[in-house]
Order: sequence, then C-alpha cells, then structure tokens
Amino acid sequence: MADAVTERMTIHASKEACFDVLLDFERYPEWARDLKEVEVLERDEQGRGRLVRYRAAGMGYSTSYTLEYDYDDGDRVTWKLVDGDLVRQLDGCYLFTPVEGGDEAVEVEYQLTADLKMPLPGFVKRRTQLKIMHTAVRELKTRVEAQSLA
Repeated sequence: MADAVTERMTIHASKEACFDVLLDFERYPEWARDLKEVEVLERDEQGRGRLVRYRAAGMGYSTSYTLEYDYDDGDRVTWKLVDGDLVRQLDGCYLFTPVEGGDEAVEVEYQLTADLKMPLPGFVKRRTQLKIMHTAVRELKTRVEAQSLA
C-alpha cells in the first residue's frame, strides 16, 4: 500500500528562481546528493523536461526510475512514476506559494506518495519516505538560496 507524506518549508527566493533550479534536471547531481545521474528523455513544447530518468543511490541501494512531469499549473510541478526497478509508485508535486510581507520568499509544499516493490516493515518504509522528502526540500532550498545570493 502506498503512503503519502507532505513537508512545507520557506525558501527565501522568488518562485521563478525555484522553478529555474527545479527544472534544470541535468544539474540535479550537483546538489541532490543521492542522485548520481539524471537524463531528460523527452521535453515539452516549452523545452521543460517531460520524461526524466534518474539513477539514485542511498541507504545501501542503487535504483533507477523514470518520472513523467506535468506543468499545467503555474505554481505547481507534478510527477508520476512511469518505470522503476524498486518502486511501484513515486508520485508527487511541488507547490509554490508566495509569502506575503517584506522580502521575496515562497512557501514550498512537497508531497510524495511512494510504494516500494520489496516488502519492508512499515517503520522502515516510512523512514525512507521521510528521508527522501526532507532531503529533497532541504537540498532544493539550499541550492535556490545559494544561487539567489550569487
């Protein structure tokens, strides 16, 4: 059975800066430490990655999976698993909401629904999902804010 997790965090940069980093798939291995290789297989009419293959390593495993991205909403990037060797489901989204107030900032909400093909105890599965989610949001925040200061 698939489990869903959500995390929210404020990034001190514009929504556009977040999208610039998020959609530059080929550079993910520079800042997302568990990703070893990323290849854009297909692009949409605006040049954004539509079908993206990943090779990741973490927690003693190496895995490959392909995600299909959708950009229907200007504030959201969603994806669905197309193929994966260790996962049956790996669907999610990033939602960016501008923070009202003084400086330029957005709240990012990361949602992930995952289901592994191999049987694992519930607490191990949950810990793995939380690690993926927390790392993804933290590393995105670090990269976007560093580029915004440069």
